[in-house]
Amino acid sequence: MVRDASNRLVSGLLIVLFGLLLLASTTDYLPTESLWSWVPLLFVLLGGWALVRSGGRNLTGPVMVIAVAGTLQLRNLDVVSDAQIGTWWPLFVVLFGVLFIVGRSRRGRLHANSTAADQVSMVSVFGGGERRVTSTAFAGGDVVTVFGGSEIDLREAEVESPPAVIEALSMFGGLEVRVPEDWVVTVDVLTLFGASEDSRPHAASGEPQLVITGLTLFGGVEVLD
Repeated sequence: MVRDASNRLVSGLLIVLFGLLLLASTTDYLPTESLWSWVPLLFVLLGGWALVRSGGRNLTGPVMVIAVAGTLQLRNLDVVSDAQIGTWWPLFVVLFGVLFIVGRSRRGRLHANSTAADQVSMVSVFGGGERRVTSTAFAGGDVVTVFGGSEIDLREAEVESPPAVIEALSMFGGLEVRVPEDWVVTVDVLTLFGASEDSRPHAASGEPQLVITGLTLFGGVEVLD
């Protein structure tokens, strides 16, 4: 629950900061031109904080935030130009693919004997998706949600070699994960302008059976029982 509270606190502070900058700009109370140029640095620091906080377990979301925000910051410092970004931006797609492969490879090493039935893979774009898992050796998976919602029901699943890891990537959407009451769940999602939390009234404590990592923009991840 401490991680959930820190996620909400960070998102709230970012919103407050943007609001104060907008207010200072519209009221001419402070010259904000120079301040706006350093905003990407905040997201670089946020990505680094999320990376360190998860012990490197949450890789894709924080690294992508650092890469994109870092590039924008370098542009603001006139280190790179808009023309260079316009030419080389596909490298972000390449980086995302590499991180996605690395995440799957890490899960594969942790659950070397898992099969396709022991994993979940979902993509929901402008719609919703539901998946019920009954595997006795659930290993995790990946979920991509864009302008939609996804739901995974793990209440009849078991984890043979904990923790199972679900990587969630969400933009303007959300993911609901239903788990058995006695499961310990760690939510290591980097959330920007949203909320990701274990909202069960009596969440268990101890070593996690499930870890949820990833990135959400204007959305969230919710763990329910």
